[in-house]
Amino acid sequence: MLRVAVLLLVLLAVALTTWQDRYRSTRWREPLYVAVYPIAADDSPMTQAYIATLDVESFRPIDRFFAREAQAYHLDTSEPVRTRFRAQLHDRPPERAAQAGPFATALWSLRLRYWAWRVSGNAREPEDIRMFVLYHDPALMPRVPHSLGLTKGLIGVVYAFATPIMNGENNVVIAHELLHTLGATDKYDVADNAPRFPDGYGNPGQIPRFPQRTAELMAGRRMLAPDRWEQATSLDEVVIGPATAREINWPPHGR
Repeated sequence: MLRVAVLLLVLLAVALTTWQDRYRSTRWREPLYVAVYPIAADDSPMTQAYIATLDVESFRPIDRFFAREAQAYHLDTSEPVRTRFRAQLHDRPPERAAQAGPFATALWSLRLRYWAWRVSGNAREPEDIRMFVLYHDPALMPRVPHSLGLTKGLIGVVYAFATPIMNGENNVVIAHELLHTLGATDKYDVADNAPRFPDGYGNPGQIPRFPQRTAELMAGRRMLAPDRWEQATSLDEVVIGPATAREINWPPHGR
């Protein structure tokens, strides 16, 4: 009975913290400080050399993207997101087992939150959201695992490529997972990754409908034809659609 009581108290504390994080992070009265922590996901010299080139300017496109979209939705703040670049971490986050069930996933989530607190607990500047970006040498891993963003703890784990030609796509994935931490849902079909109509289209009312000129962030892909789509290569090609805006508590009358 004591073990059950302790577990219930832990779950209650987690639920309360999650609610507080959700309320605070979606008021949009001041910038959300997003800390980006680079991590080498392999031992490749190419990965290390790439990480050495990163700085705060590497992630400014994310700030500019959210500022642009905030203006389209008449948000009260003109700077909804402000990224902060952190020093490289040499510890990798715990991995979730591929076939993990609900209980194992819950334990993994707690482990991830503890790990994130341990490696970033001494930050001197405020951190509302923490994005841990694991960079891979594309010569060693041409396909990376699926990235994720957790509302519990406001933590993102992004799998990215360590090559300058992928900078734009990496930032799209970071922004996508960032919105997952704030409660936004995917807008694509998990069976084939095709954007769902209408919420996954950059402009579902566009005439002619194809090719779409923009991609919706939570779909991540731009429709070229009814049966053809392509990955957004930079945030210049991406918008936040009305369905996503509602999920993150942006004003309903915007784009």
